[in-house]
Amino acid sequence: MPIRDIFLALLVPCLWGFGFVISKSAMDQLPPILLNGLRWSLTGILMFWFFPFPKKILKRLIIVSIFFSIQYSLTYSALNIIDASSASFFIQAEVPFGLLAAYLLLGEKLSFKNFIGLIISSIGIIFLTGSPNLEGKLFGVIIILSGTCIWSFAQVLAKPISKEIGGLALTAWLGVFSAPMCILASYFIEGNTINYILNADLKNWIIVIYLGVMMNVVGYSAWYHVISKHPINNIMPVLLLLPLTGLLTAIFVLGETPNVYSYIGGSIIVFGVTIILINKNKKNSIKSKENYR
Repeated sequence: MPIRDIFLALLVPCLWGFGFVISKSAMDQLPPILLNGLRWSLTGILMFWFFPFPKKILKRLIIVSIFFSIQYSLTYSALNIIDASSASFFIQAEVPFGLLAAYLLLGEKLSFKNFIGLIISSIGIIFLTGSPNLEGKLFGVIIILSGTCIWSFAQVLAKPISKEIGGLALTAWLGVFSAPMCILASYFIEGNTINYILNADLKNWIIVIYLGVMMNVVGYSAWYHVISKHPINNIMPVLLLLPLTGLLTAIFVLGETPNVYSYIGGSIIVFGVTIILINKNKKNSIKSKENYR
């Protein structure tokens, strides 16, 4: 993989992990679904001018946008309920969910090591769910795992689109189509949309700008650029940095103090995910050698 692509891949979890955690502090004035609607609105407004209207793939793009709207509504609603440090570990479930998505949508088989990795990750999730910080917050755990599952399926659907139109264009049109869906959902579910927007202070608008520009324009464009050129299973290991970035941000920015459950449960999840990713990388290495021969 070229050094530039390695740098872009490593940049993604840093931008996403930091942005995911600081989003929590914006939810005191901007509810989660509206926050994401504003975020993607900014992304779409900044980017769509530079790309032709994707008429040929419009249907597929709208489907992926629906997945994104639902996923972010669920994930950020959960972040509004549970602590950010635990949420950073829970979203690692995107890797085992990604295996299931590849199995169901692409017909990829689950190896024995992948199955073991799934079991270990599940044990970590169950252990983390028992954390005292999450007592009475089972609903938040359920919806963040649901959002993570949907995100994984969305990536499988988005990959061929990113190959056709490029990562920047995909990010731009996701902003155009996802933003109205989120804002409309916010109007019916969260209510008082106009009041929330008018009463938000400068700090919250700075967070919206970070999410729309750094997390979306830079982060997602880099992500889709890289996965359009390389196998997803070769890129996924970089997401192991996401809980580290999220945990450090939760501690030093939000002042959270994760307990032992968070560290142990999070470590078990990361260990299970590592087993899955190492297995996939070995497979890809063997396939590459066979193709070379």
